[in-house]
Amino acid sequence: MIVAYVTMGIANLRSGAGKLLLITVALAYGSTLLAGTVSYLVSSNLFPSFMSAGALDQIAATAETSLSSYLSLSIPPLFDTLSAVTLAFILGLCLSTMRGKTIGDTLYHAMEDFSGIIDKVLHTVIIPLLPLYICGTFTNMTYSGKTFAILGILWKVFLVVIAMHLLYIVLQFLLAGLVAGKNPFALIKNQIPGYATAIGTQSSAATIPVNLECAEKDGILEEIRSFVVPLCANIHMAGSMITTTACATAVCLMYQPPISLNTVIPFIMTLGIAMVASPGAPGGSIMTALPFLYMVFGQEAGDVNGPICAIMVALYITQDSFGTACNVSGDNAIGTIVDAIYRKFIMKAPVAAEG
Repeated sequence: MIVAYVTMGIANLRSGAGKLLLITVALAYGSTLLAGTVSYLVSSNLFPSFMSAGALDQIAATAETSLSSYLSLSIPPLFDTLSAVTLAFILGLCLSTMRGKTIGDTLYHAMEDFSGIIDKVLHTVIIPLLPLYICGTFTNMTYSGKTFAILGILWKVFLVVIAMHLLYIVLQFLLAGLVAGKNPFALIKNQIPGYATAIGTQSSAATIPVNLECAEKDGILEEIRSFVVPLCANIHMAGSMITTTACATAVCLMYQPPISLNTVIPFIMTLGIAMVASPGAPGGSIMTALPFLYMVFGQEAGDVNGPICAIMVALYITQDSFGTACNVSGDNAIGTIVDAIYRKFIMKAPVAAEG
């Protein structure tokens, strides 16, 4: 999906491809950093009254409980997410500048066919099977007891994190509507299918097909949504950053290792880059974050095989669905902004009126 959609989206931009790519990456990274910083400031001020020492032991008891698969088939990817994004950047930018000249047309048409094949697979196989996948995800969460254990102890923390996700979505669409001259509440309404799908799949990558449909309803040009939505699904992690930072703050308040803005900012900046490798699987973001938790917890408490990191994982997984939904919703807010910039400054045409 990344290679097919991102490559063709960039390749179809006849002008300004490099600038739009830079703008998109800057918006995604900036949004992720802002989300993490705000999450820490809110969490550090509200969470102390919610914490209790006994909560750690009760949550830890559910950390290793889950259903096992009847059949597990491991299919190694041809390349990892970062390699796919880099390859898509190179192919897309080169095809955008070369096609129609001495070289580039043959590869362009080959990538166009490849993109059509991926689109066919998504709409005939992946999307119809999503309800079954969602059912399995919620069955496992119910069986393990993680959700009920954590909600029963830290339900106020959970509500604060969900509230931060929703408020951040609204703020993103308010900004997008202001820049694009569109009704932000109409944009939010269009995003509901993508938000609901992300809650069920817990995967930004799996939500790409539905999110592309939401972007089309927003009036985003096809060449813009074809590269912004798949790209941001892999680099825009605002919701995951909100959840990770809030969970890390909660664990620090319960376990009491020192935490401050000076330690959190480097952690957020590092995760903003490291999380590029995380989309595709439920809980991918927290698994990517594990090697960097020592930056907040310290070397001893931050041991990836230790009990503190296990509690961190359990806390995160409970709220992962909503973090993913926040991620993908913000992707279309960024898409709306990039679309407006493309129309106003590169196409030099006014933004189309809403339908």
